Amino acid sequence: MQVIQSIQNRIYEIRGERVMLDFDLAALYEVETKVFNQAVKRNIKRFPKDFMFRLTNEEWSDLRSQIVTSSVQIIDNHRNQRSQIVTSNSVKGNRYLPYAFTEQGVAMLSGVLNSDRAIQMNIAIMRAFVETRRIFLQQTDLKGQLQELKERVGGHDAQLNQIYDALENLLDEKAAARKWDERERIGFKK
Repeated sequence: MQVIQSIQNRIYEIRGERVMLDFDLAALYEVETKVFNQAVKRNIKRFPKDFMFRLTNEEWSDLRSQIVTSSVQIIDNHRNQRSQIVTSNSVKGNRYLPYAFTEQGVAMLSGVLNSDRAIQMNIAIMRAFVETRRIFLQQTDLKGQLQELKERVGGHDAQLNQIYDALENLLDEKAAARKWDERERIGFKK
């Protein structure tokens, strides 16, 4: 479960897709990013644009602060490798921008990387994506339930306001009646 949590921390949302970055995948597969990307490029036909894409400078700038902040949470074995990757990727220009792999792209990696570690990690990554999707669906369901509750409470508020108004009217009528009964009488007194 801890491995899945570690993987989930490396899943980002970019362009409306949940993706993992090349250097995160390389660290999980215990290979250098350069070697990882070379294996992908040798099998580039397996990775169409909806499976893998390169981040833009703007996307990378937005993510970089998150990645550097979260690098403290990286497994101790990969801490040094991660900091070198972040440093090398901070060079300007498209050459060093990381690749992002969608869930389908990660699944396709199983046909490219065949070591025992890669197979085990690929299974764990796919489980992490499934767990992330399950959590997202639960959150969506909770949002729907909250909206329904808000609508109900809103309806109750209107009904309560009507009750309060009616009570105020009754109290006003009683106060007026009391004033009428307690008024100073004029005329003949007994």
